[in-house]
Amino acid sequence: MVEKSTRIDKLIDDLYSVDPRIESERAMLVTESYKETENQPIIIRRAKALEKIVCNMSLVIRPDELIVGNLTKSPRGTQIFPEFSNQWLADEFDRIEQRTGDLFRISDQVKQELSGAFQYWKGRTTNELATELMFDETKDAMNAGVFTVGNYYFNGVGHISVDYGKVLQVGLKGIREEAQAELAALDFGDPEAVTKSHFLEAVTISVDAVVHYANRLANLAADEANRTNDMQRKIELEKISANLRKVPEYPATSFYEALQSFWIIQAVIQIESNGHSISPMRFDQYVYPFYQKDVEGGVISEECAQELLDCLWVKFNDVNKIRDEASTKAFGGYPMFQNLIVGGQNARGIDATNPLSFACLEATAHTKLPQPSLSIRVWNKTPETLLQKAGAVSRMGLGMPAYYSDEVIIPALENRGINLQDARDYGIIGCVEPQVGGKTEGWHDAAFFNIPKVLEITLNNGYSNGKKVGLQTGDAASYQSYEQLEHAFRQQMEYFVKLLINADNSVDVAHGQRTPLPFLSSMVDCCIKKGKSLQEGGAKYNFTGPQGVGIANAGDSLMAIKKVVFEEGKLTLPELKKVLDSNFGQGAAVSAAAPAESLTNVDLTNLTSEKLVDLLKDLLAEQQTQTTVAAPEAPKAGNKDGEYIRQLLINGAPKFGNDNDEVDEIVRDVALIYCEEVQKYTNPRGGTFQPGLYPVSANVSCGMETQASADGRYAGEPLADGVSPTSGRDQNGPTAALNSVAKLDHHIASNGTLLNQKFHPSALQGEEGLRNLSALVRGYFDQKGMHVQFNVISREKLIDAQKNPDKYKNLVVRVAGYSAHFVSLDKSIQEDIIARTEQVF
Repeated sequence: MVEKSTRIDKLIDDLYSVDPRIESERAMLVTESYKETENQPIIIRRAKALEKIVCNMSLVIRPDELIVGNLTKSPRGTQIFPEFSNQWLADEFDRIEQRTGDLFRISDQVKQELSGAFQYWKGRTTNELATELMFDETKDAMNAGVFTVGNYYFNGVGHISVDYGKVLQVGLKGIREEAQAELAALDFGDPEAVTKSHFLEAVTISVDAVVHYANRLANLAADEANRTNDMQRKIELEKISANLRKVPEYPATSFYEALQSFWIIQAVIQIESNGHSISPMRFDQYVYPFYQKDVEGGVISEECAQELLDCLWVKFNDVNKIRDEASTKAFGGYPMFQNLIVGGQNARGIDATNPLSFACLEATAHTKLPQPSLSIRVWNKTPETLLQKAGAVSRMGLGMPAYYSDEVIIPALENRGINLQDARDYGIIGCVEPQVGGKTEGWHDAAFFNIPKVLEITLNNGYSNGKKVGLQTGDAASYQSYEQLEHAFRQQMEYFVKLLINADNSVDVAHGQRTPLPFLSSMVDCCIKKGKSLQEGGAKYNFTGPQGVGIANAGDSLMAIKKVVFEEGKLTLPELKKVLDSNFGQGAAVSAAAPAESLTNVDLTNLTSEKLVDLLKDLLAEQQTQTTVAAPEAPKAGNKDGEYIRQLLINGAPKFGNDNDEVDEIVRDVALIYCEEVQKYTNPRGGTFQPGLYPVSANVSCGMETQASADGRYAGEPLADGVSPTSGRDQNGPTAALNSVAKLDHHIASNGTLLNQKFHPSALQGEEGLRNLSALVRGYFDQKGMHVQFNVISREKLIDAQKNPDKYKNLVVRVAGYSAHFVSLDKSIQEDIIARTEQVF
C-alpha cells in the first residue's frame, strides 16, 4: 500500500472550496461561431464552433495541479450548451440557487449574457426539432409519466468511451493523417463523397483545435513557471508545459504524458458536448504499458506514479453540468458517470489484472471522491487478491467499486452481434451499461420507462388522471381471471414501448441533423473510414438502450392481485382500484418518512425484525419460507378500510427478494415483457434497441408520477431501485435477495441491470468480512447475476447526516449506478437510500 501524498488533500480542499457556478463563456462563444458560419454544412459548423471555444476560452491551472486542463474558470463550475436546449434554464434562473439538491450559483451578469445568447437559438435546438418529430400520442404518454427521454431530449448524448489507447499510441497527429488520407482517397463519383469530405474536413479542424488548446495550456504553464518564486512549483510547471508541447498531438512516451494526454481528450469531449458518462472504461489496460515501462522499469517510483494517478482522480471531479429541476431529481448529486473499470479478461480470454488495476483501486481509496465511478470486472479467474482489494475499498463506504460479471456480459453482447474478441474487451459506460470502448455509439440511458405506471393505466382502462393515454383494454370489473389482467397489461406494455421507440428515434434524428460531434467521432472506430459522424451511424456498433424501472413493484403488485383477488377472493378488483385511487384512504401522497402514530399506520416492511416482533407478536402466526406474515384480523363486513387493505396486500402475498419462486417468476416475466418488446426495434443509425433494467435514481421521480400500487406502496413513494427488491420487503438476508435477483434473465437486459445492497459496517469487519463479501459476489455471479454494488453504512449515520449536513460534507454514498456526496442530494433521494434494507450476514 502506497501512502497518500499531502498534495491530494490540498487539491480536494481547493476543488470544494466554493459552490459550483454557472458560467456563460461557452454559450457566448458557440453562439458567436454559429452566427459566423450560417449556411455552411452543419458538421463544419460544429467543428468551427469547437475551434472557437477552445481557442478563446479562459484557461486555468489550479494550485498544486500536476494534471491540467479546465472546462470552467471556477472549480466544479458548469458551462451552458444552448444548441441542445435552453428554455428550461431561462425559466429556472430565479430558482437555481434555491434548489434542495445540486445547488449552483449564478450571477445577474451571467443570467443577462445567457438570456441574450438564448434569443439566437429559438427554433434551432435539438430539443425543439425532436419535439416536432414526435407523435402526439408519444407526447401524451410522456406527459402522463409513462416514460421520459429527458436525458438526450435536453442535452448531448454522451455515454461513450473513445479509443483513448489509440490517441496514446499515435497522437492526434496520427488521427489527422488518417482523416487526410481518407479525404485524398475519396472517389468523386461516390454519391456520399460530398458529405464524407465535409466530415473529414471537420475532423481535421477539430483535432487541430484541440492541439492548439493544449499548446495554449503549455504557454500558460510556462508563464506561471516564470512568475513563481517557488522553485519546486517552477519545476512542476515547466514539466507540465513540456508535456503539453508533446501530447496529445504526438504519441505519449511516459506514464505522466499518458495521463496528461488522456485528460485533455476527456476534457475536450465534454467541452464539445454536454453529454455525460464520458467513460475511461478499461483504463488499466491501455495505460498499463506506460505504467509498466516507467514504474516497473524504475524510471519513476511507485509513490510518484500513485501521486500522479491520484491527481487525475481529483481532476475527474472538476467536471460538472447543470440539469433541469425534474432531471435533477433523477440524477441527484452532481453526477457525471465517468466509469472506469479494472480487471476482467482480455480479447484472448486471459485474465488482464495488472499492478495498475490495484493502483486505480488505491487512488479511489486515497481521494474518497465520487468520480471516477470505479468498477471491477469479475470472472472465475479473477485473482482473489484483486477481489479482496476491491472489498476493502467497498467497506470504506464509498459505494465503489461496482462489480460486473464477465460470464453474463460477454455472451449478452455476443447475442447483440458483437464479435467475441470485442465482447471480451467490454467496459462499463455511465451507471451499469456494457459497451465495447472505441467502437460503439450505444445511446445508453435513452429513456426511463415506468412499468408500474403502465400497470396503473391498465387498471384504469387506458386512462391516467382522467385523460386517455393508452389502450382501452377493459375496466377493472371486466377481468375474470389473473390471465386476462396479465394479457391486458402486456398489450399496454407493447403499445407504450412503441411510443417510447418513437420518442427515442425522434431525439436521435434531431441530434444527427443539428448537433453532430466531429471531434468525438474522430476517436471511434469506423467513423473516419465511413466518413460519417457517430450521430449518422459512423460507429462499428450502434445501439439504443432504454431502461425499464420498477419491475419489483409491478411484479409484487401482480402477485398480490393474483393471490388476494383471484385466488383467495379477499378483495375484488373494483375494490382494489377504489382503494388505490384513494391512496389507501390517505388522499394525497404519503411521505415515506412519515412517522407511524399507531399500529394501523405502520408499514411493517420498514421495521427492523426486533421492532416487528415487539409490535406484532400477537398477530404473527408463523414465519413462512417466503417471509409472508399473516394478515391482520379482517374487520367486520363492509368495513375494509384502506390501511387494512394495504397490509393485506403487503403481508398476504410473497414479495420479490426472499427467494420465493412464485413471485420471483412473476417479476422475471414482467422484466421479459419489457425486454422482449424493446429488442424488436431498430434506430435511425442502422442499429438495434437493447433493453436495460436500471433507474439511475429515476425510481424516485418515476414514483412521484405513479399512484398507489397493489404492492402496498403509497402514491408518490419511490419505486424499487433497478432489479433490487422493494426497500424493506427482502427480509431473508442478502443471499436470499441475490437468489431472487439471479432468477431474472440478465442476458437479455444487455444494456445493463443494477442491484443495490446496503450492509451495516459491522457485517464486513476483519478478514472474515472481506471473505464473506467475496463469496457473496462470486456466488451471485455463479448464478448468472450481472451486477451488484454495495453501500456500507449504517442507517443511523445517514439520518444524522441528513440532520447535520455540515458534519458530513465529505460523506460519499452509492445512489444508484453512481456515487455522490450524500448532503448534495435532494431529500427525496436521501430518503430512498435511507429506506433500503440494511443487510447483515
